[in-house]
Amino acid sequence: MTHQRIRPFNTKDTYPEQNLDNDLCQAVVAGDTIYLRGQIGQNLDTTENVGVGDVAAQAEQAMSNIATLLGEAGSTLSDVVKVTVYLVDPRHRESVYRVMGRWLRGVHPVSTGVVVSALARPEWLVEIDAIAVRQGVAS
Repeated sequence: MTHQRIRPFNTKDTYPEQNLDNDLCQAVVAGDTIYLRGQIGQNLDTTENVGVGDVAAQAEQAMSNIATLLGEAGSTLSDVVKVTVYLVDPRHRESVYRVMGRWLRGVHPVSTGVVVSALARPEWLVEIDAIAVRQGVAS
């Protein structure tokens, strides 16, 4: 089985200020399962940071990115089975979960929330990753 790689990139291009050289992608489709890279408040197409200083705006962009990537993988938000939320401040939980809850209304995924000391860039306040399993897709 060949896995489908969605939006491949190299970290030397996305993090030029860091001495990195890793080949990654935004999503991998393995059979009916879609693994998404953690999404942050950054436009997928322009890499512009969105909502600097505004955790709800960053969560909104992250969820929009997740919906876009799932669409590119032949899936939808209704296929999400697991989300993991990384927050740099536990006080952001309510704002982030409100946004995430609106995007995932009626989906009922399992969820893990983690408070971390920092994300890859200091302006990022939240990162959300997801796993989805496409329903009704012939393997």
